[in-house]
Amino acid sequence: MTLTSVPITADLVRGALELEPTGAGLLPHRLPARARAQCADPQLAMAEAQPSGVRLALRTRATVVELDVLPTRREYAGAPARPDGVYDLVVDGRLAAQLTAPGGSTVVVDLMTGAGELRPGPVGTLRFGDLPAGEKTVEVWLPHDEQTELVALRTDAPVTPAPAADRVWVHHGSSISHGSVAASPTSTWPAYAARRAGVDLVNLGLAGSALLDQFTARAIRDTAADLISLKLGINVVNHDLMRRRAFGPAVHGFVDTIRDGHPDTPLVVVSPIHCPIHEDTPGPATPDLSEMAEGRIRFVAVGDPAEVAAGKLTLTVIREELARVVAERDDPRLSYLDGRELYGAADHDELPLPDGLHPDAATHVRMGERFAALVL
Repeated sequence: MTLTSVPITADLVRGALELEPTGAGLLPHRLPARARAQCADPQLAMAEAQPSGVRLALRTRATVVELDVLPTRREYAGAPARPDGVYDLVVDGRLAAQLTAPGGSTVVVDLMTGAGELRPGPVGTLRFGDLPAGEKTVEVWLPHDEQTELVALRTDAPVTPAPAADRVWVHHGSSISHGSVAASPTSTWPAYAARRAGVDLVNLGLAGSALLDQFTARAIRDTAADLISLKLGINVVNHDLMRRRAFGPAVHGFVDTIRDGHPDTPLVVVSPIHCPIHEDTPGPATPDLSEMAEGRIRFVAVGDPAEVAAGKLTLTVIREELARVVAERDDPRLSYLDGRELYGAADHDELPLPDGLHPDAATHVRMGERFAALVL
């Protein structure tokens, strides 16, 4: 069987705002270069370069698709190795195969300092074979939590870009939207919701980095969208970043910037899901590393509830502020969704957050089903 090289061009890649040429290939970014230049935070740099929601989308008769990639995986010093990222193959809307890539580089991260040491590794090849005959839409969803450079694409039949869906949904949120603890890239709650509703997803969920940054608002402003959703608040509390006085105006400013480019686009502000450690206790949040050697990390809130009266933020306060901001804006295309409709106290009793902060794989699916029904 003869495979032919296919140039990886922007029209074959969905969900990325930019493709950066590297020494190996193309690195998908979920924030443009202008935004990245305005913040040197290593957490943001790691998060936006992890291709949550990014996929190759092809129309082809090919029965074999090969993709060369250079993954960059994370390990945490003192903890067991994390599972390798998963590549999901979707054929005509149905999950057909899942692979992990051999080779790849590794960054070893110190959880307490955030410092990382890069250990370079080789390019690996993914081979998806025995695809059904005939014309079809083939998508390769890249790992949601593992940086991936696209090196080469080969197929045994010509390729054209897959047709776009009727609607584009741009979503911004925290690590929960990014997909932390989801089973695979198509089962993060935004990806699950988008596929269920038949919309094209641009996922700007940025782990630890949903902080009302204006460069993120400008990225959303400048991205084509038929629907925009903003899941705000949990990272602001995690970082103990703001006080009540600053939070409301910051949300107003974030929405104002988006409205400069999307004056009439439906926009949904979503408050945090239920999270017991922060419902009534301010941040910051910090990892409890006492069980890290066994592969378990939990997060705890170390703020003082007595300081809420002085303006410190909890999730309860965040929800009050978000509802107030939405209500006081004269914007008929703006709506508010309480995140507890996606995951509330009763859900926590059934499916508790395994690390105290992030939903498990089953909860991602539940949240995706609910968001698709309530919003999409």
